[in-house]
Amino acid sequence: MGQKVHPIGFRLGVVKGWQYRWYAERDYKDVYAEDDLIRQSINKELFNASVSRIEIERAAANQVSVTIYTAKPGIVIGKSGEKVDKLRAMLEAKTKKRVRLNIMEIRQPELDAYLVGRSVAEQLEKRVSFRRAMKQAVQKTMRANAKGIRIICGGRLGGAEIARSEKEVEGKIPLHTLRADIDYGLAEAHTTFGVIGIKVWIYKGDILPSKRREAIEGQQEAAVQPPFAPREGGDRRGGDRRRGGERGERGQRPQGDRPQGGDRGPRGERPPRPQGERPARPQGERSGRPQGERTPRQPRPQGERPARAQGERAPRPKAEQPAPAGEPQEPQAPTVQPVPQVPEETTPPTPPTPEPGTTQSE
Repeated sequence: MGQKVHPIGFRLGVVKGWQYRWYAERDYKDVYAEDDLIRQSINKELFNASVSRIEIERAAANQVSVTIYTAKPGIVIGKSGEKVDKLRAMLEAKTKKRVRLNIMEIRQPELDAYLVGRSVAEQLEKRVSFRRAMKQAVQKTMRANAKGIRIICGGRLGGAEIARSEKEVEGKIPLHTLRADIDYGLAEAHTTFGVIGIKVWIYKGDILPSKRREAIEGQQEAAVQPPFAPREGGDRRGGDRRRGGERGERGQRPQGDRPQGGDRGPRGERPPRPQGERPARPQGERSGRPQGERTPRQPRPQGERPARAQGERAPRPKAEQPAPAGEPQEPQAPTVQPVPQVPEETTPPTPPTPEPGTTQSE
């Protein structure tokens, strides 16, 4: 079972205000009945004037102030205020008190829940499809910058024998948010096949107490802060102004200093340049390392390396191969040992090192 709370009554005293503004002790029931009579009389006289709500305020004992919110103030006022005077005289005769009328115009009837429901009800009374009427009402309300709307029609929709309810929703309706400004309206369509009820919820936004303060502070901050200047294409490549020059220079320097393709092409000329410099500076320190002797780029016959590697690799796999378990081990391991070949590798193929004062070309 749906247990709904009236959206306006739920927010009374927080966001919404009361439509009755008076106080009574002993004669409460008489005053309330009088207010009901005033509302019924106004709605009956102004049934085609799109009256949304009526607020009644009692400041004195014999004085009543009535405020009428309508989307068609011209119909309520009439020519030179004739209808207003006639309505005032009627209310004074029924209440026997002094009545003061105030007419307030509703500039956007699409954002008023009761007027939206009343328009849907009028269309249903004219045999318009309920789905079409609901969709048109939702579209008009959303075009009027509403945050959300929900319409529920219940009854014998389309003349069906079994009553049902149909719903059309768009946007959001935060019913549990107290600061949300939600307008609720209920209208009835009296058709030939029964009464159809229309409920409308319209969400207009949140009402915050510090909204004006924040707006003023935002305007002040916007006035103090200077506008951002657009960046140029050159600034983005060079970076910020602090280091833009450095990045620009760094980007240009290596491009000018880098050797072009013509300098890189002759790779045959490249080894003699570093070979004359390398033995003088770093190779003197690295002379003790075996890797320094194997890797230097010197005019060494390439046939020596495979001879050494083949001589080392050939005996190693023979020595490492294990003998089968059933056969006795052969005495080949002591004969083929790489130990006597180590001095042979180091002593004969020592390359001639150039003197520190001379180059290879000399």
